[in-house]
Amino acid sequence: MAVNVAPTKSNLMKAQNALILSQKGFELLDKKRNVLIREMMALIDRAKDLHEKMDNIFKEAYKALMIANITLGIQNVHEIAFSIPRDEEFKVLVKSVMGVDIPTIIYERKEVQPTYSFHRTNSALDIAVLQFQEVKYLIYELAEVENSIYKLAKEIEKTTKRANALDNIQIPKYKAQVKYIEEVLEEKEREEFFRLKRLKKG
Repeated sequence: MAVNVAPTKSNLMKAQNALILSQKGFELLDKKRNVLIREMMALIDRAKDLHEKMDNIFKEAYKALMIANITLGIQNVHEIAFSIPRDEEFKVLVKSVMGVDIPTIIYERKEVQPTYSFHRTNSALDIAVLQFQEVKYLIYELAEVENSIYKLAKEIEKTTKRANALDNIQIPKYKAQVKYIEEVLEEKEREEFFRLKRLKKG
């Protein structure tokens, strides 16, 4: 590696300080990356569990809906579905994990209050409504988890690039500068020592 720096004591101190800062910076970025990776892996496991739960509940919900369609008629079920009010009462808050803004969805689980008359419906429809209500809550959780995973992954990528730049470019550069300046200064001191020795003998 070519070193383009004047071999002076002042430059040696600058290079040594820059090397120490770069090494500390790398250590901090490496710790940050490890914390973010641990956080992301935990969320990936949670996302898998949520997907499994959602798949099972969707199967039950669609099975119940299919029975309701057969027993009540698709047109009736369609009309009843429109009578059920949309409930989208949730808030999105933000928490910080190592400087990364992670969303938290706040919502209140509510018991399903039937908005349709019982004489036109049956238990299959009730089961479908309950199951799809549960699906909605799982979607809230999954949206929070998957958005968090995406944000953490982007930050891990950014942190890794910065850590690699320090580890592969900055740190080797300052190490080379320190080594070069030290060697040149040692050689000058040696020459000065022998020059003084010759002067004393003379």
